[in-house]
Amino acid sequence: MTPEEELAPIRGVAYMDGRFVPLAEAAIPVVDRGFVRSDVTYDALHAWKGRIFRLDDHIARFEASMRGLRMSLPHSGADIAAILKECVRRSGFRDAFIMVICSRGVPPPGTRDPRLCRNRLYAWAQPFMNIAEPRQQAEGFRMILARTQRIPSESLDQRIKNFHWLDLTMGLFEAYERDATVAILPAADGTITEGPGFNIFIVKDGVLATPARGMFEGITRRTVTEIAADLQLRCEIRAVRAEEVLAADEIFTSTTAGGINAVTWYEGRPVGDGRLGPITRRIHDLYWRRHEDPALNTPVGFAD
Repeated sequence: MTPEEELAPIRGVAYMDGRFVPLAEAAIPVVDRGFVRSDVTYDALHAWKGRIFRLDDHIARFEASMRGLRMSLPHSGADIAAILKECVRRSGFRDAFIMVICSRGVPPPGTRDPRLCRNRLYAWAQPFMNIAEPRQQAEGFRMILARTQRIPSESLDQRIKNFHWLDLTMGLFEAYERDATVAILPAADGTITEGPGFNIFIVKDGVLATPARGMFEGITRRTVTEIAADLQLRCEIRAVRAEEVLAADEIFTSTTAGGINAVTWYEGRPVGDGRLGPITRRIHDLYWRRHEDPALNTPVGFAD
């Protein structure tokens, strides 16, 4: 397959450091530190039925990540929001997956000093995606606990969204080698952290728990904790040990790319009765119901 043939199925619109282009034609300089050093932060959002879910929360988190990496852009939060909405509008996708990226940029010749780079804004919108295939959405994920440990927060603050994914990618390979579809990565102390692109929740005796550190604090994860509060379900944000996952009544993942997905097989055995659990189903349904709440959803502004 030629490079052109590989790019042909890519649909969407990108904003690349000042100009809008078809997503298949989007490109960055290969000497950009975002590419050669993974010196970059990003946020992932989605639009549903023509409205972007929790746009202000995503922008606030993106700006916090930039501050954490000592990056800055000549764009206000309102400017960034307008660029993201324009990407979606131009794409024509009412259900869209959206990325916004701040890259360190291109260093001047002869230096590696990151302070001398002009930080760059990249963004795009493409058709909405779910990390679970339709069958997995109906039947649940098969998950393992990887042997690969998550990069510790002492080395990289995982609350800053980043592309340091090689540990997560190696965990995925472990999953595939063990007849599973996803993996959760442990920390060195025997607690669990997160998986490739998702947070994790366990349910035991009607109580939810999700890890407190060593992972990215997702907006979908935040939404789940709010739903649990509305349902008067106890939701503990704390260290979760690996053995607790084995003993869970229900396990589910939370992510922008698909929302709530059940885990029905873990470490070679069924979770509960091997089907989607009642609390997982309830939270899934209420999560999508929140996409009808005007307070949480920003209209893109399609011309009808």
